[in-house]
Amino acid sequence: MGEPIDLPGLRTFRVGVHLPIRKVPIGFSFRKVLLDLLLVPAIVKLSRRWNYRCIHAVEEAAFLGMWLRPLHKLPVIYDMQSSLPEQLMGRFFFRIGVVQKLLRFFERWLIRGIDRVVCSGGLREYVLGIRPNASVHEWCFPGNPVDVPTEEVQRFREKLEITVGSQIVVYTGNFEPYQGISRLLDAIPKVLSELPNTVFLLVGFDDSCDSHLLEQVHELCKQGAVKLISRRPKAEIYRYLSIADVVVSPRESGSNVALKVFDYMAAGKPIVATDSKAHRTVLNNDRAVLVGLGSEELSEAIKRLLKNREMAARLGESARAYAEKNLSWNAFVDRVGRLYRLDDDQAGPAGRQVQCG
Repeated sequence: MGEPIDLPGLRTFRVGVHLPIRKVPIGFSFRKVLLDLLLVPAIVKLSRRWNYRCIHAVEEAAFLGMWLRPLHKLPVIYDMQSSLPEQLMGRFFFRIGVVQKLLRFFERWLIRGIDRVVCSGGLREYVLGIRPNASVHEWCFPGNPVDVPTEEVQRFREKLEITVGSQIVVYTGNFEPYQGISRLLDAIPKVLSELPNTVFLLVGFDDSCDSHLLEQVHELCKQGAVKLISRRPKAEIYRYLSIADVVVSPRESGSNVALKVFDYMAAGKPIVATDSKAHRTVLNNDRAVLVGLGSEELSEAIKRLLKNREMAARLGESARAYAEKNLSWNAFVDRVGRLYRLDDDQAGPAGRQVQCG
């Protein structure tokens, strides 16, 4: 699975290529567990054969790295995209009290024993709460700023059959419950009651969505209020952002900042986002409208920006300026360089904590 990436010095080894698995859903699945288990012999073989400097393990693969560390004697970097116990709360089995306690026990064991943590924006304090002296870096990804010519924007609107004069609200990302899609859908009729020429473009749909959510979405699609777009490659997202009047991140839970926010900021679009610690890693009241968890607050904020173009432009430009200064490609390269300087742990606690911005 996945497209091959051709970069100097990079080699890609794949496991499970003979299995009839062509898609792995977001979150927990037995397909993912099977592929993780197949990583074990691959890690053992490669670490014995090649003189690696470290293992950079993403999400639950860090457990494999830790269990095999006595064998391969390499430092392990835990790429923590989210808190796994928190992420798995979306599944009934993993919400059971004793299961959650077990998951949090293993997460603490991992963080306390790992050599270095690199986490999504917003998770640094969570990691330090478990291990105050942790060597922790925080990912802040560069967005994809693209200035799209007006004529191309118009052609794309026509391709999506969006009528002239319509205002567009865009959401990009998956449709997992924690993303707050249900709350956004509840807000849509409230927006349309005052601004009936508004179209909501929801990008990232797949057929694994909750059945009740699908029913709600399709009803709004029939009314013409929503256009549903299946998951698109990241390289195409700028097209959808280019036609947006407002972009939204209604996430209900999660300690990590949503990756979509970095693209929103780079695109210079006015943002409506949940007022959470994660979002406040890179957003504030000068760069977005931050709202509570109610659909009423969400709808009011969207209407406010659609009605007040001056305010919307000001917020969008402020977000873009912040992204250009703090979330640039060069800043990202510098963070990666600091992450891999595995001998800098003598710098003291201040040297171990690399934050966004």
